[in-house]
Amino acid sequence: MIIASNITKQFGKLKALDNVSTICNKGECIALIGPNGSGKTTLIKCILGMVVPDSGFITFKGHNILHHYTYRTDIGYMPQIGRYPDNMAIGQVLDMMKDIRDTTAILDEDLVTAFSLQKLFNKRMRTLSGGTTQKVSAAIAFLFNPSVLILDEPTAGLDPIAAEVLKEKIISEKDKGKLVLITSHILSDLDDLVTRVIYMQDGKLLFNKSISVLREDTGESKLSKAIARVMKNTMP
Repeated sequence: MIIASNITKQFGKLKALDNVSTICNKGECIALIGPNGSGKTTLIKCILGMVVPDSGFITFKGHNILHHYTYRTDIGYMPQIGRYPDNMAIGQVLDMMKDIRDTTAILDEDLVTAFSLQKLFNKRMRTLSGGTTQKVSAAIAFLFNPSVLILDEPTAGLDPIAAEVLKEKIISEKDKGKLVLITSHILSDLDDLVTRVIYMQDGKLLFNKSISVLREDTGESKLSKAIARVMKNTMP
């Protein structure tokens, strides 16, 4: 579904991505993890078309994204920190997004209902807590029923109940055959979600393994411990 081929991107002297290649298929829930500055965000921005690689290319459903910008309508993106017009109410933001997309597709408003956002439609965005803003971002990401979901630190700021609601929704969409790509520093949130782990460091793809192989190789059931064991074994 998404193929990144030899992606390299440099900002000044910083090589943010160094010859990164990977394939992301439908029905997968992939954890993209690594320390700050490892290149995760740059890779996501390349997939979204927000950053153009210096070399290499990305295809989405067989088409080079450089020449087919409309592919973005089939991606739901949840940023780590959502930025919305301060004076707009939640309901107005959702209506604005629907107007911008101008789509006839059946909307997925499961999270609007699950988070009870309809009760808050008149609340201005500037008055919202970080957690409520996250709920709005999550609802928008899923709203247009995309086949690909890219979620950047999706549970950050959410209360435990809301986090579980979101995780159940992610599992449900993955089971429908959608591709889900998640970045997170909270590895405990990923244990029940992910099918594969891509670990990046210093702009390079350090390893790319299915969760079953990762657990078998390390003998650890928890993702955080499995990652720690791999990193310990790869350190000089």
